[in-house]
Amino acid sequence: MKTVIQRVLEASVEIDGRVHGSCGPGYLILVGINDEDDENTVDAMAGKISRLRIFSDEAGKMNRSILDVGGSVLSISQFTLYADCHKGNRPSFTKAGKPAHAEKMYLLFNETLRGYGIPVDEGIFGADMKVSLVNDGPVTIILDSKEI
Repeated sequence: MKTVIQRVLEASVEIDGRVHGSCGPGYLILVGINDEDDENTVDAMAGKISRLRIFSDEAGKMNRSILDVGGSVLSISQFTLYADCHKGNRPSFTKAGKPAHAEKMYLLFNETLRGYGIPVDEGIFGADMKVSLVNDGPVTIILDSKEI
């Protein structure tokens, strides 16, 4: 599982010309799943993200979590996080999870974050989405489940 976490003042996702989900302040999270990911992977990633201290405290140091600041999340499925560009110029996506499994893990990830008390809006798995955001900082963190 790979995630790209962007600290945002606000973010939204548009599908078929309508805003489908939004958040802010909080995180826009791009979520990539592979076939090795399971419930334990999802639990570990959601736990790490919920405790990640990348919001500023009174002294201006990154010392507060999304739980500390009462932030919200916009979660977007993003199979392209598993792009393999080693050969040629056209990415291969064979390392991305099969759609049925990836969607199940993506939805479980969102529910797990909600279980921590974090409000989560989401895109639609597999949809063509237009994502807008105001990055705060900018602060962008990449997490790979193999490294946490």
